[in-house]
Amino acid sequence: MRSSPGLLAVSIASLLLAACASAPRDAANDVAVATTACPAEPNWDEPTAPRRIFGDTWYVGTCAISAILITSDTGHVLIDGVTDTAAPNIEANIRALGFDPKQVRYILNSHEHIDHAGGIARLARDTGARAVAREPAATALERGRADRRDPQFLSVPDFPPVPDVQRIGDGETLALGALKLTAHATPGHTAGGTTWTWRSCDETGQCRDLVYADSLVPYTDKVYRYGDDAAHPGALAAHRRGLDTIAALPCEILLTPHPGASAMFERIGPRASKPLVDAGACRAYAAEGAAKLEARLQQERAMPAAAH
Repeated sequence: MRSSPGLLAVSIASLLLAACASAPRDAANDVAVATTACPAEPNWDEPTAPRRIFGDTWYVGTCAISAILITSDTGHVLIDGVTDTAAPNIEANIRALGFDPKQVRYILNSHEHIDHAGGIARLARDTGARAVAREPAATALERGRADRRDPQFLSVPDFPPVPDVQRIGDGETLALGALKLTAHATPGHTAGGTTWTWRSCDETGQCRDLVYADSLVPYTDKVYRYGDDAAHPGALAAHRRGLDTIAALPCEILLTPHPGASAMFERIGPRASKPLVDAGACRAYAAEGAAKLEARLQQERAMPAAAH
């Protein structure tokens, strides 16, 4: 049965209590507002219910891919857009929390791959928001495809291009009213990889440092070699600087583009089984990324030379 629009602006608590019931629908998008339950191996677009992370920061993504909403009285900021086909569910999740998607002013990007950037064009069109990214991700967003600087360039598909992307530099801050989000260059998974940080406060006045740390897994296509500095000058050094950056950030709550990479669903919501706050989470995440990079470099030393 279709719910009336007024019933869609429900509280998180009400939404979670209804998780075992039939899912309500978002009349504006004609898509189901999902329950919290996720399959063991979800696809990118598998919907899940939105939920509060801390204070004015909310999870509005899917079971497999994150999208983070930071809200304020002067407008909202969304980080990442999942895929084009998942975009309507992100909008439905925003409405289910009681917020208007058209109040989203900026859409930020972690990195220039289809599973995180594929929905940005549609979300920007539907909300009127401006996309913001660091180079070279900004150019890739406008083109709908990265270039050979992306370790996975030959193996990842194109995505809908995003017009008029606003550039932001390493260490620069995007301000929207009281919201202030800072971009940190953390290339490696892609050339434009960006980690975002901000401070969020709850209704009691308690504030926390949040970090949306970009993916660190050194996946590549059959050609790219992280250790080939002649083909990719400075890329490996930049990757290692990015790992150091993440490790050094003020970090009380770690979030990641793939929720499983930081056990997000075990740390947020009424069924949380792990602490939300962990001051050592970013250091541990960066150390894990560094170990994976060194393992990849060791593998590359045993590989035959690749054609560029």
